[in-house]
Amino acid sequence: MRALPLLLLPFLATPLLDNDAQIAKGQAFAEANCARCHAVGTTDHSPNPRSIPFRFVGRLYPIDYLAEALAEGIAVSHEMPEFVLEADQVEPLLLYLDSIQVR
Repeated sequence: MRALPLLLLPFLATPLLDNDAQIAKGQAFAEANCARCHAVGTTDHSPNPRSIPFRFVGRLYPIDYLAEALAEGIAVSHEMPEFVLEADQVEPLLLYLDSIQVR
């Protein structure tokens, strides 16, 4: 009877590993495309003081609500360039953003 839960363990752990990989992909995207202006980590400061640190974005917008804006093109009123993410980039970035939020 105890062997059954051990047999299921690899299947239960797989989504977590996939989630970690997606978060890492989102982090890599943020570092490559956003860190020039935004703080993209948990303790860094934004190089551009007008750019919100990503760890505080959830205080302004529910993270899940950003999916459509990222897929269709996010544009703001200041000097930020417009970004249109590919479909396979949106979810990893959202997972990463959610993982670093200061609540």
